[in-house]
Amino acid sequence: MTIDFRLYRGLEIQPLVYPHHAAEAGRGHNYEQGFDAAVLIQQQNALNGVTRSRVFKLGSIRPFEYAGDARRASTAYAERLIDTCYPGSSILDQEP
Repeated sequence: MTIDFRLYRGLEIQPLVYPHHAAEAGRGHNYEQGFDAAVLIQQQNALNGVTRSRVFKLGSIRPFEYAGDARRASTAYAERLIDTCYPGSSILDQEP
């Protein structure tokens, strides 16, 4: 599996998409019920070798019908979090 991320204002954004309902034991993936999404935001490179990161779950009312929609929504959510961060601080230090 390829993990895609993008850089936005010096931070890595990685969409996390997963089925809304877990698969039953002995069954395949359950994609019919839609998808939920979260996003991992982390520093691109830390000078001291320690990388900080946080995961933010999207608070959607209903599951996304398609994985692509969930991926795009999580990227947009991360950008919005970063853009609305208090000046002089980091989204990694704040509550959404």
